[in-house]
Amino acid sequence: MSTRLPAAARREQLLAVALEAFAQEGFHGTSMNDVAEAAGVTKPVLYQHFASKRELYLALLAEVGHRLLDAIAKATAEAAGPREQVIRGFTAYFRWVADDHASFTLLFGSGARRDEEFAEAVRHVERSIADVVTPLIAADIDPGHQRLLAFGVVGLAEGASRRLVAAGADFDPELVARQLADLAWAGLRGVRRIDHS
Repeated sequence: MSTRLPAAARREQLLAVALEAFAQEGFHGTSMNDVAEAAGVTKPVLYQHFASKRELYLALLAEVGHRLLDAIAKATAEAAGPREQVIRGFTAYFRWVADDHASFTLLFGSGARRDEEFAEAVRHVERSIADVVTPLIAADIDPGHQRLLAFGVVGLAEGASRRLVAAGADFDPELVARQLADLAWAGLRGVRRIDHS
């Protein structure tokens, strides 16, 4: 049995343990018993914080998504100009993937999209990241075009990350970020308004 923690600290501990369990075994392969046992608490303690496994999983998706979004927003806010924003944004994203495979796997690789409620939670994270990226696309284009390109940038990072995580090898997040930032920057510099004719 673990020592008594304040409620907020216990919740954080339970989320951290659940993250590892769900990332390894998926939603259906992980029970509340598994989480409670790994956390060193009884099931009633776990249920004091999360009414169901589904509630726990949704809370975890939201927490992981918030951490990723926060890292990207902070990194781009500190940049001196547009090119540096692109580099810093990608660096924050790939550093998050490199440092926290379990969070990436939970959010983008655990089969969460097969459940509509979980898929919507993941889409919310993607929309939130696109919300951060959209105003960084400083081109003379209409807002819909700008928003579409923001989702393209998000997809670029996610697709490359899937490949890196699937390969299972460690990677240098700074190098990968510069490689993808070069591609995105070159593409964004060539963006122009396209007439609908």
